[in-house]
Amino acid sequence: MLIRVDPTSDVSLFEQIAASVRGALARGDLQAGDQLPPLRDLADSLGVNMHTVRAAYGVLREEGLVDMRRGRSVTVLGGAETQATLLQLASGLVGAARRFGLTDRAILQLVKATL
Repeated sequence: MLIRVDPTSDVSLFEQIAASVRGALARGDLQAGDQLPPLRDLADSLGVNMHTVRAAYGVLREEGLVDMRRGRSVTVLGGAETQATLLQLASGLVGAARRFGLTDRAILQLVKATL
């Protein structure tokens, strides 16, 4: 799994890290039981503060996607169920957009605008 951050982005570094992990889960690149890099290793490889990575992992833990244990690596809890959740959310978005009269093209543009 490749995690990247853009220091010039308006999105905070910790949220970029968390989003990278969420994306890897959604794509199926990460599965339940996989290990994420230790805090210090990831911080060093990204050139960010260790507390930034800790904040990202903390958000992921609060979302129920990872398990963090002191002195151990970070373990992925979510996997296929994450894809199912995202599919359900996307279906809800499409349904709501159609109720507002948006075309498929307009819905795609809406989603692209959030990237």
